[in-house]
Amino acid sequence: MSRRRVRPDELELWQQVTAKAKRLDPRKATFETPLFVSRPQEKKNTPAAIPKNWPTERLSTLGVAAFKIGQSVGTKAARSSSMSATTNPYPVAALQMDQKAFTRLRRGKMAPESRIDLHGMTLQQAHPELIGFILRTHAAGHRLVLVITGKGKPGRDVDVIPCRTGVLKHKVPQWLRLAPVSSCVLEIVEAHLKHGGGGAFYVYLRRKR
Repeated sequence: MSRRRVRPDELELWQQVTAKAKRLDPRKATFETPLFVSRPQEKKNTPAAIPKNWPTERLSTLGVAAFKIGQSVGTKAARSSSMSATTNPYPVAALQMDQKAFTRLRRGKMAPESRIDLHGMTLQQAHPELIGFILRTHAAGHRLVLVITGKGKPGRDVDVIPCRTGVLKHKVPQWLRLAPVSSCVLEIVEAHLKHGGGGAFYVYLRRKR
């Protein structure tokens, strides 16, 4: 393949360009345009530190109340809704049964038709016993049953994480709000003293369809 010869006008143009060009010193070479453009960092809205000898009147302008050593707090901090939802994962539902019947139930004037005693059982033993009991009594048409859990005995504080007293007492209402028995249960109320008080629950069942 033959090489093309340079035309006179092209040669003249090249000579004009090279005449104005200057040789760069590699040790002093600079770039007008940076290779990487860094993004400016966003300023965080962090509160400025308050000096130790800051006047009290200046603190009021920042919305900070003056506080002296030994001073007691006047009001309790309001608990946020997110905290209340965390500390109470099973909020009390609205009343489902008749108010008059509910009042009689709380006063112990309604007699349970059946009862089950879970006191002394482990969680693995008590759970299937409770589920089977609720399903059987609901199928039989019972409306009010008594579930005895016991109040629980406080154990020795020897573990790093303290154990909750009365595990069954706390677990039974949770189990009753879950399937497969949640559709059978209308109300769960702590029993009257004559039926066990804090160691038992009234479980008011829905009508059998």
